[in-house]
Amino acid sequence: MNATLPKVDTHAVRQNELLSVLLAGIGDRIAGHILRVDLPAGAILHPTHNADACVLFPNDALISVLSVIESGKAAEIGIVGSEGVVGLEGLIGWRNPYLHAKVQCAGTAFRVPMRLLRDAFNCRDDMRWQILRYMQSMIAQMGQAVICNRYHSIEQQLCRKLLMSSDRLGGNRLALTHSTIAELLGVRREGVTAAAGELRRLGVIDYSRGKIVILDRAELDARSCECYAIIKAQCDRHWPAGSVLTGRSHEPPSRVTLGHPHRCADPTRVASSW
Repeated sequence: MNATLPKVDTHAVRQNELLSVLLAGIGDRIAGHILRVDLPAGAILHPTHNADACVLFPNDALISVLSVIESGKAAEIGIVGSEGVVGLEGLIGWRNPYLHAKVQCAGTAFRVPMRLLRDAFNCRDDMRWQILRYMQSMIAQMGQAVICNRYHSIEQQLCRKLLMSSDRLGGNRLALTHSTIAELLGVRREGVTAAAGELRRLGVIDYSRGKIVILDRAELDARSCECYAIIKAQCDRHWPAGSVLTGRSHEPPSRVTLGHPHRCADPTRVASSW
Protein backbone atom coordinates (compact mmCIF):
# COMPACT_ATOMS: atom_id res chain seq x y z
CA MET A 1 0.00 0.00 0.00
CA ASN A 2 1.23 3.46 -0.85
CA ALA A 3 2.47 5.26 2.26
CA THR A 4 0.96 8.54 1.05
CA LEU A 5 -2.75 8.64 1.83
CA PRO A 6 -4.78 10.35 -0.90
CA LYS A 7 -7.11 13.22 -0.16
CA VAL A 8 -10.68 12.64 -1.23
CA ASP A 9 -12.73 15.70 -2.06
CA THR A 10 -15.79 15.23 0.14
CA HIS A 11 -17.69 17.76 -1.99
CA ALA A 12 -17.93 14.91 -4.52
CA VAL A 13 -19.66 12.53 -2.07
CA ARG A 14 -22.04 13.23 0.75
CA GLN A 15 -20.18 13.24 4.05
CA ASN A 16 -21.77 11.34 6.89
CA GLU A 17 -23.06 13.75 9.55
CA LEU A 18 -22.20 11.74 12.65
CA LEU A 19 -18.71 11.06 11.33
CA SER A 20 -18.32 14.75 10.56
CA VAL A 21 -19.10 15.56 14.20
CA LEU A 22 -16.63 12.95 15.43
CA LEU A 23 -13.93 14.19 13.06
CA ALA A 24 -14.24 17.64 14.62
CA GLY A 25 -13.11 16.14 17.93
CA ILE A 26 -10.81 13.24 17.04
CA GLY A 27 -10.07 13.76 13.36
CA ASP A 28 -6.33 13.78 13.92
CA ARG A 29 -6.51 10.25 15.36
CA ILE A 30 -8.86 8.52 12.89
CA ALA A 31 -8.76 10.42 9.57
CA GLY A 32 -5.80 8.49 8.20
CA HIS A 33 -7.50 5.16 9.02
CA ILE A 34 -10.79 5.80 7.19
CA LEU A 35 -11.55 3.84 4.03
CA ARG A 36 -14.34 4.48 1.57
CA VAL A 37 -16.17 1.27 0.60
CA ASP A 38 -18.85 0.34 -1.91
CA LEU A 39 -22.06 -1.17 -0.55
CA PRO A 40 -24.03 -3.09 -3.20
CA ALA A 41 -27.82 -3.36 -2.82
CA GLY A 42 -28.87 -6.50 -0.97
CA ALA A 43 -25.59 -7.02 0.90
CA ILE A 44 -25.99 -8.35 4.44
CA LEU A 45 -23.48 -6.66 6.73
CA HIS A 46 -22.09 -8.82 9.53
CA PRO A 47 -19.94 -6.93 12.06
CA THR A 48 -17.15 -8.99 13.57
CA HIS A 49 -15.37 -8.69 16.91
CA ASN A 50 -11.79 -9.40 15.97
CA ALA A 51 -8.96 -6.90 15.78
CA ASP A 52 -10.08 -5.79 12.30
CA ALA A 53 -13.68 -5.02 13.29
CA CYS A 54 -15.07 -1.79 11.86
CA VAL A 55 -18.19 0.35 11.82
CA LEU A 56 -19.75 1.85 8.69
CA PHE A 57 -20.85 5.46 8.27
CA PRO A 58 -23.05 5.58 5.12
CA ASN A 59 -22.73 8.45 2.65
CA ASP A 60 -25.24 7.89 -0.14
CA ALA A 61 -26.20 4.33 0.79
CA LEU A 62 -29.32 3.39 2.73
CA ILE A 63 -29.14 0.53 5.24
CA SER A 64 -32.05 -1.26 6.87
CA VAL A 65 -31.86 -2.66 10.38
CA LEU A 66 -33.91 -5.86 10.36
CA SER A 67 -35.30 -7.98 13.16
CA VAL A 68 -35.19 -11.62 12.03
CA ILE A 69 -37.04 -14.66 13.39
CA GLU A 70 -36.01 -18.32 13.16
CA SER A 71 -38.04 -18.94 9.98
CA GLY A 72 -35.93 -16.33 8.21
CA LYS A 73 -38.73 -13.80 7.95
CA ALA A 74 -37.75 -10.24 8.85
CA ALA A 75 -39.15 -6.76 9.31
CA GLU A 76 -37.42 -3.40 9.24
CA ILE A 77 -37.17 -1.65 12.59
CA GLY A 78 -34.71 1.09 11.65
CA ILE A 79 -33.09 2.92 8.74
CA VAL A 80 -29.56 4.34 8.65
CA GLY A 81 -28.34 6.81 6.05
CA SER A 82 -25.95 9.71 5.91
CA GLU A 83 -26.91 10.78 9.43
CA GLY A 84 -25.69 7.70 11.26
CA VAL A 85 -23.64 4.55 11.67
CA VAL A 86 -24.01 0.77 11.56
CA GLY A 87 -22.27 -1.57 13.99
CA LEU A 88 -22.21 0.47 17.21
CA GLU A 89 -23.06 -2.59 19.31
CA GLY A 90 -19.42 -3.54 18.89
CA LEU A 91 -18.52 -0.72 21.28
CA ILE A 92 -19.65 -2.93 24.14
CA GLY A 93 -18.59 -6.22 22.52
CA TRP A 94 -22.15 -7.38 21.96
CA ARG A 95 -24.04 -8.51 18.91
CA ASN A 96 -27.67 -9.60 18.66
CA PRO A 97 -27.85 -12.51 16.16
CA TYR A 98 -31.48 -11.61 15.44
CA LEU A 99 -30.61 -8.12 14.20
CA HIS A 100 -29.25 -7.83 10.67
CA ALA A 101 -28.10 -4.83 8.67
CA LYS A 102 -28.99 -5.02 4.96
CA VAL A 103 -28.10 -2.53 2.23
CA GLN A 104 -31.39 -1.22 0.91
CA CYS A 105 -30.07 1.28 -1.64
CA ALA A 106 -26.55 0.88 -3.03
CA GLY A 107 -23.95 3.54 -2.37
CA THR A 108 -20.76 4.24 -0.45
CA ALA A 109 -19.80 4.40 3.20
CA PHE A 110 -16.81 5.36 5.32
CA ARG A 111 -15.29 2.45 7.22
CA VAL A 112 -13.66 3.21 10.60
CA PRO A 113 -11.79 0.71 12.83
CA MET A 114 -13.84 -0.17 15.89
CA ARG A 115 -10.86 0.11 18.23
CA LEU A 116 -10.42 3.82 17.39
CA LEU A 117 -14.09 4.58 17.95
CA ARG A 118 -14.04 2.60 21.19
CA ASP A 119 -11.03 4.58 22.42
CA ALA A 120 -12.84 7.85 21.73
CA PHE A 121 -16.03 6.54 23.38
CA ASN A 122 -14.17 5.44 26.53
CA CYS A 123 -11.85 8.41 26.88
CA ARG A 124 -13.73 11.49 25.69
CA ASP A 125 -16.94 12.70 27.28
CA ASP A 126 -17.92 14.81 24.25
CA MET A 127 -17.54 11.90 21.83
CA ARG A 128 -19.40 9.53 24.16
CA TRP A 129 -22.23 12.07 24.44
CA GLN A 130 -22.56 12.39 20.66
CA ILE A 131 -22.63 8.63 20.15
CA LEU A 132 -25.13 8.06 22.96
CA ARG A 133 -27.40 10.77 21.54
CA TYR A 134 -27.41 8.98 18.21
CA MET A 135 -28.05 5.61 19.87
CA GLN A 136 -30.99 7.11 21.75
CA SER A 137 -32.54 8.39 18.52
CA MET A 138 -32.16 4.93 16.95
CA ILE A 139 -33.84 3.27 19.96
CA ALA A 140 -36.73 5.71 19.59
CA GLN A 141 -36.96 4.96 15.86
CA MET A 142 -37.02 1.20 16.48
CA GLY A 143 -39.70 1.48 19.14
CA GLN A 144 -41.92 3.62 16.94
CA ALA A 145 -41.49 1.25 13.99
CA VAL A 146 -42.86 -1.62 16.11
CA ILE A 147 -45.97 0.41 17.00
CA CYS A 148 -46.42 1.55 13.40
CA ASN A 149 -46.18 -1.97 11.98
CA ARG A 150 -48.74 -3.19 14.50
CA TYR A 151 -51.42 -0.51 14.36
CA HIS A 152 -51.24 1.51 11.13
CA SER A 153 -52.44 0.77 7.62
CA ILE A 154 -50.13 -0.37 4.84
CA GLU A 155 -50.58 2.98 3.09
CA GLN A 156 -49.53 4.87 6.23
CA GLN A 157 -46.52 2.60 6.71
CA LEU A 158 -45.57 3.05 3.05
CA CYS A 159 -45.76 6.85 3.38
CA ARG A 160 -43.57 6.76 6.51
CA LYS A 161 -41.10 4.46 4.78
CA LEU A 162 -40.77 6.69 1.71
CA LEU A 163 -40.43 9.87 3.78
CA MET A 164 -37.73 8.42 6.04
CA SER A 165 -35.81 6.99 3.09
CA SER A 166 -36.01 10.31 1.25
CA ASP A 167 -34.72 12.19 4.31
CA ARG A 168 -31.68 9.97 4.62
CA LEU A 169 -30.87 9.92 0.92
CA GLY A 170 -31.49 13.65 0.50
CA GLY A 171 -33.62 13.25 -2.63
CA ASN A 172 -37.04 12.29 -3.96
CA ARG A 173 -35.92 9.43 -6.22
CA LEU A 174 -35.70 6.07 -4.47
CA ALA A 175 -34.39 2.78 -5.87
CA LEU A 176 -37.08 0.63 -4.23
CA THR A 177 -39.39 -2.05 -5.58
CA HIS A 178 -42.79 -3.01 -4.22
CA SER A 179 -41.38 -6.43 -3.29
CA THR A 180 -38.51 -4.88 -1.33
CA ILE A 181 -40.84 -2.53 0.56
CA ALA A 182 -43.22 -5.39 1.35
CA GLU A 183 -40.35 -7.48 2.69
CA LEU A 184 -39.07 -4.63 4.85
CA LEU A 185 -42.52 -3.80 6.25
CA GLY A 186 -43.38 -7.47 6.78
CA VAL A 187 -46.59 -7.27 4.71
CA ARG A 188 -47.89 -8.81 1.47
CA ARG A 189 -46.63 -7.40 -1.81
CA GLU A 190 -50.20 -7.03 -3.07
CA GLY A 191 -50.94 -4.66 -0.20
CA VAL A 192 -47.97 -2.44 -1.03
CA THR A 193 -48.87 -2.46 -4.75
CA ALA A 194 -52.45 -1.40 -3.96
CA ALA A 195 -51.30 1.38 -1.62
CA ALA A 196 -48.68 2.62 -4.09
CA GLY A 197 -51.23 2.54 -6.89
CA GLU A 198 -53.57 4.76 -4.91
CA LEU A 199 -50.78 7.21 -4.15
CA ARG A 200 -49.88 7.33 -7.83
CA ARG A 201 -53.52 7.88 -8.80
CA LEU A 202 -53.59 10.88 -6.45
CA GLY A 203 -50.35 12.28 -7.95
CA VAL A 204 -48.37 11.81 -4.73
CA ILE A 205 -45.78 9.42 -6.19
CA ASP A 206 -44.87 7.78 -9.47
CA TYR A 207 -42.94 4.58 -10.08
CA SER A 208 -41.54 2.33 -12.77
CA ARG A 209 -38.84 -0.36 -13.07
CA GLY A 210 -37.82 -0.40 -9.44
CA LYS A 211 -37.76 3.38 -9.03
CA ILE A 212 -40.15 5.46 -6.93
CA VAL A 213 -40.35 9.24 -7.33
CA ILE A 214 -41.99 11.43 -4.70
CA LEU A 215 -44.01 14.10 -6.53
CA ASP A 216 -45.93 15.73 -3.66
CA ARG A 217 -44.01 15.48 -0.40
CA ALA A 218 -46.50 17.57 1.56
CA GLU A 219 -49.37 15.25 0.65
CA LEU A 220 -47.22 12.18 1.37
CA ASP A 221 -46.54 13.63 4.82
CA ALA A 222 -50.23 14.35 5.35
CA ARG A 223 -51.19 10.78 4.45
CA SER A 224 -48.54 9.25 6.72
CA CYS A 225 -49.31 8.31 10.31
CA GLU A 226 -47.98 10.26 13.29
CA CYS A 227 -44.99 7.90 13.54
CA TYR A 228 -43.01 9.80 10.91
CA ALA A 229 -43.45 13.10 12.77
CA ILE A 230 -42.49 11.47 16.08
CA ILE A 231 -39.33 9.89 14.64
CA LYS A 232 -38.37 13.11 12.86
CA ALA A 233 -38.88 15.14 16.04
CA GLN A 234 -36.45 12.82 17.84
CA CYS A 235 -33.88 13.35 15.10
CA ASP A 236 -34.38 17.11 15.08
CA ARG A 237 -33.53 17.23 18.78
CA HIS A 238 -30.22 15.51 18.10
CA TRP A 239 -29.18 17.26 14.90
CA PRO A 240 -28.88 21.04 14.42
CA ALA A 241 -30.65 23.01 11.72
CA GLY A 242 -28.86 22.37 8.46
CA SER A 243 -28.64 18.59 8.83
CA VAL A 244 -30.03 16.24 6.21
CA LEU A 245 -32.80 15.14 8.57
CA THR A 246 -34.08 18.65 9.22
CA GLY A 247 -34.64 19.11 5.52
CA ARG A 248 -32.20 22.00 5.02
CA SER A 249 -29.05 22.25 2.99
CA HIS A 250 -25.64 21.36 4.41
CA GLU A 251 -22.75 23.67 4.93
CA PRO A 252 -19.98 22.59 2.53
CA PRO A 253 -18.04 19.77 4.24
CA SER A 254 -14.37 20.19 4.91
CA ARG A 255 -11.72 18.15 3.14
CA VAL A 256 -10.77 15.01 5.05
CA THR A 257 -7.66 12.88 4.67
CA LEU A 258 -8.86 9.35 3.98
CA GLY A 259 -7.25 5.97 3.49
CA HIS A 260 -7.09 4.29 0.12
CA PRO A 261 -10.57 3.73 -1.37
CA HIS A 262 -11.55 0.09 -1.11
CA ARG A 263 -13.65 -0.99 -4.11
CA CYS A 264 -15.86 -3.98 -3.52
CA ALA A 265 -18.68 -5.05 -5.82
CA ASP A 266 -19.20 -8.49 -4.27
CA PRO A 267 -21.74 -8.49 -1.37
CA THR A 268 -20.01 -11.43 0.29
CA ARG A 269 -16.73 -9.51 0.34
CA VAL A 270 -18.45 -6.49 1.87
CA ALA A 271 -19.84 -8.65 4.65
CA SER A 272 -16.55 -10.40 5.36
CA SER A 273 -14.53 -7.19 5.27
CA TRP A 274 -16.06 -5.86 8.49
